[in-house]
Amino acid sequence: MKKNIILFIVFVALCPSVSAKHLHLEKEYQKTFANRIGGKTEIVLEDGARVDILTDEYAIEVDFANKWAESIGQSLFYALKTNKKPAVLLIIEKPTRDMKYLKRLKVVTEKYGIKVFVITPDKLCK
Repeated sequence: MKKNIILFIVFVALCPSVSAKHLHLEKEYQKTFANRIGGKTEIVLEDGARVDILTDEYAIEVDFANKWAESIGQSLFYALKTNKKPAVLLIIEKPTRDMKYLKRLKVVTEKYGIKVFVITPDKLCK
């Protein structure tokens, strides 16, 4: 019995598609989008916070769709600290599940002037 449990743990650890919650890592979406728009990634602020993507115009927070609410606060904070406009790059991996989060995000961002970008798995550079 112990042998089966150990084999299962090893299998799960070595097989990312079984243990992964998302199709790709956040940093893969971040890197792809930053390259596309000429942004810099992981810019460290004086307090240790990290801006996911910084461009000449925007401080961009990158998050999976279900973290839409958190992305608003982070984008506003990064914009304040960098004197840039706030923006969110929302990762939509499963449209049927994630579109409700995009709709919620847009209700707030349209009212408060936060730019929204969207990225999907098919937009990743291989």
